[in-house]
Amino acid sequence: MAFLPEDFVVPTLVAGLRFRIRPITVHDVVRAYDAVMSSRAELWDHFGGVTRWPRADLSLEEILIDLAWRQREGELRRSFSFAVLSTDETRLLGSVRIDPPMRPGADAEATFWVRSDEDGASVEEELEEFVREWVTTTWPFKTVRYPGRDITWEDWHALPSVDHAS
Repeated sequence: MAFLPEDFVVPTLVAGLRFRIRPITVHDVVRAYDAVMSSRAELWDHFGGVTRWPRADLSLEEILIDLAWRQREGELRRSFSFAVLSTDETRLLGSVRIDPPMRPGADAEATFWVRSDEDGASVEEELEEFVREWVTTTWPFKTVRYPGRDITWEDWHALPSVDHAS
């Protein structure tokens, strides 16, 4: 089964009370680099053990390459990366990713983060509530897994891998 039905229209803009979510592009590179590097320690605590991201020496060029790849993956409908922006879109607050499942038992896997200097946990809590509803009501998935949240990264990593080539 394909990750998404061919007739599914991928959302291009959604909004919460304190943020807007839209596909991330290479034009977000400076804001993304600032958000990632200003929150590097917290992001490493959450993602680093599994993904080795973000490294302390991560460069602006590497972020640009990553954003270009993520933008292209979205255009090809293989995975989706979204910028979480302030309502005026001047500040990147975080990111949301929706990917095909890497482990069995889900239709998709979603990860997200909020920069560490953004109003404590309240924005992250608002984003988590918003993302969970958005992914289950707007997207065509019955079961979404949230690695690092609903399942620890260690438990997720211990699951068998899904063979996407089949």
